Amino acid sequence: MTDERIGEPALLAAVARLPKGKAGVIFRHYRTAAAERRALFDRIARIARRRRLVLMLGGTAAQAQAWRADGWHGRDRRRAGKALLHSRPVHDGREMAEAVRYGANIVLLSPLFPTRSHPGSPLLGRAGFAALARLAPMPVIALGGVNAAHRHMLKAIGASGWAAIDGLSGR
Repeated sequence: MTDERIGEPALLAAVARLPKGKAGVIFRHYRTAAAERRALFDRIARIARRRRLVLMLGGTAAQAQAWRADGWHGRDRRRAGKALLHSRPVHDGREMAEAVRYGANIVLLSPLFPTRSHPGSPLLGRAGFAALARLAPMPVIALGGVNAAHRHMLKAIGASGWAAIDGLSGR
């Protein structure tokens, strides 16, 4: 997941290190000025296409379609004219029920552990994460303080994979 706290050189390097054909990027940068945001998205898209990475845009389905992303990340329920992937953030049972009801393809369930990007947020912990993951008919991606060292325990709690901000940038 992209984040404005990570400088562009580090972000582009992290995207270039993702495993070819086995990963993806959720491009957020919500607070970045529109023209700069689009230019950075396009730079990441070039790397993503070369490496066969899934590229999701934080925003609406219509915007993701216009930007030629593979899908969109967010709570927008409207579909685009073209079939796109849809990932939703989930933090509790209500949000999981909404993700199921509105047909999300993937959910990012968080925060599993403490995280710098959301300090003080209530944590799910392993038991809370597992309980919510069991409610999901779609793949569940673990987020929040997760890094490569956790990958072996994630399957046991219902995660299909993991996402990171700091865990990929070396911060």
